[in-house]
Amino acid sequence: MRTQLFATCLVDTFYPRTGEAVVRLLEHFGAEVVYPRRQTCCGKPPDSAGYAREATKAAEHFLKVFEGNDPIVIPSGSCASMVKNHYPELFKDDPLMHQKAVAAANRTYELTQFLVHVLKIDPTVFSWKGKITYHASCQLTRELGVVEEPLLLLQSLKGAEFIPMPYADRCCGFGGAFMAKQPEISTALADEKVAAIVSTGADTVTGCDHGCLMNIADAMKRRKTDIRVRHIAEVLAEGL
Repeated sequence: MRTQLFATCLVDTFYPRTGEAVVRLLEHFGAEVVYPRRQTCCGKPPDSAGYAREATKAAEHFLKVFEGNDPIVIPSGSCASMVKNHYPELFKDDPLMHQKAVAAANRTYELTQFLVHVLKIDPTVFSWKGKITYHASCQLTRELGVVEEPLLLLQSLKGAEFIPMPYADRCCGFGGAFMAKQPEISTALADEKVAAIVSTGADTVTGCDHGCLMNIADAMKRRKTDIRVRHIAEVLAEGL
């Protein structure tokens, strides 16, 4: 199966190892991975900040770069939600672009969605050492409705102890522009999230969105904890 990978800005700029892990995963399970080199931001930051014109320009570019019928795989709940849920809304007054947006939305998948529902992988093939817990990011959970897929993969890790996090789906405080506009509230939420992680006794926390994981890792440093923060793609790829 041929797939198109949208890596996201954070992966491309700060976490290339996650992109490499995604490619290893997809190829391991028989997918051909194509990385369109002209890809840029999906438009999520300006859309969240209320700049619809700028978000629309980014969306138009995305739809042009990711033309075709191949599935689009995204290792981020927020970016996948942008394409699936917000692109059709951005182009609601443009029939031609709306049709293209809906078509792209219908073939866009967050990574764990794609692994579980399209590739239909055996979740028991992965292994991990130690105790691991999971942060359920807001847009992944609430906008995409991706709840069980990451849990299925993590709970199936051979050799690992999966420990549910208290209030796992509570916001970590990142929220894109929210972190910059409301730093006091953002910091308080991040500290609350770290306390929940520490309470599990896990040595690793994972999730599906690097925005959240970056914010959590920063809060971890402030508390001087040695708990590892890993994107779920890295956890799974290392466990093959």
